[in-house]
Amino acid sequence: MKKIPQRTCMGCNEKKDKNQLIRIVKNKENEIRVDRTGKMEGRGAYICDDIKCLEKVIKSKRLEKVLDINISDEIYESLRGVILGK
Repeated sequence: MKKIPQRTCMGCNEKKDKNQLIRIVKNKENEIRVDRTGKMEGRGAYICDDIKCLEKVIKSKRLEKVLDINISDEIYESLRGVILGK
């Protein structure tokens, strides 16, 4: 049986299977992208597919601290769209 990698959500701090979370990536050009495949190159951070977790991350600015970059409202809005548009 193959072991499924576990990652921690930045919003609720719960460990979940990697494929249940949304990966947010900062690449070498300092671009922030939503990575549904989990294979993009760069520094990754994970968040649940839940709007409550996203709101916690936005309020605490945790994503900015983890990726060490200022994140624009457009990126947060695209994340909202990904979560709400399941």
